[in-house]
Amino acid sequence: QVQLVESGGALVQAGDSLRLSCAASGLTFSRYSMGWFRQAPGKEREFVARIRWNAGSTYYGDSVKGRFTISRDNSENTVYLQMNSLKPEDTAVYYCAAHLLDKLIYDYWGQGTQVTVSS
Repeated sequence: QVQLVESGGALVQAGDSLRLSCAASGLTFSRYSMGWFRQAPGKEREFVARIRWNAGSTYYGDSVKGRFTISRDNSENTVYLQMNSLKPEDTAVYYCAAHLLDKLIYDYWGQGTQVTVSS
């Protein structure tokens, strides 16, 4: 049974930093590309970042480029999202997701972790 468990969400102030983690189990982590998405109340889900299965390439949504960094530790089956210079508009539930190799259709999703940025 595949599980993706996010952690690290919190209430922070604008300008602060936060690191989210997503621990994966039940899959061969090194064969899965990992993504982070977010959804704010009343808004559609938004792509945040993605890292390829071999950690060779990373991709970011325009709204987080230069502020967020995705990384992974295949020995720990964990993907991270380092978020710097947080803004109130970053407030959302953050989800991690996994897709096999470069398939680009996500197979598995976590249940999310809340990030709230106060002004």
